[in-house]
Amino acid sequence: MLQTNLKHIFTADEHKKFIEENENVMICCGRMGPMCIPVYGIIEDLEPKYQHVKFRDMEFNSPESHVIRNAPECKGFMGIPFTVYYKKGKLEKATTSIQSMEQITTILDTLFGTPLENRQN
Repeated sequence: MLQTNLKHIFTADEHKKFIEENENVMICCGRMGPMCIPVYGIIEDLEPKYQHVKFRDMEFNSPESHVIRNAPECKGFMGIPFTVYYKKGKLEKATTSIQSMEQITTILDTLFGTPLENRQN
């Protein structure tokens, strides 16, 4: 199990149900390694700000994570973590390897909108 402060997805069935029941989803699929840990930390920092997005992690080495590892959008990825973004159950964007706060927030803002505190009325 991943030792993060994020909620975990353990099975392919949980993954399917989670993306079907939530409009905006980001899942980071990785290990507890040097390329993954910084991404988990960024997600943990962003989670309270992006309340309109549901964040989870999934263990890369689990056979159940095939739903992410084998996604066509992840074909050819060489580094972990694989970070996937779903809108209304559809995989809209996937990234690989370490990501910066700016890279992640740009994707979140583009796909799901900015946090409420940053929106113009």
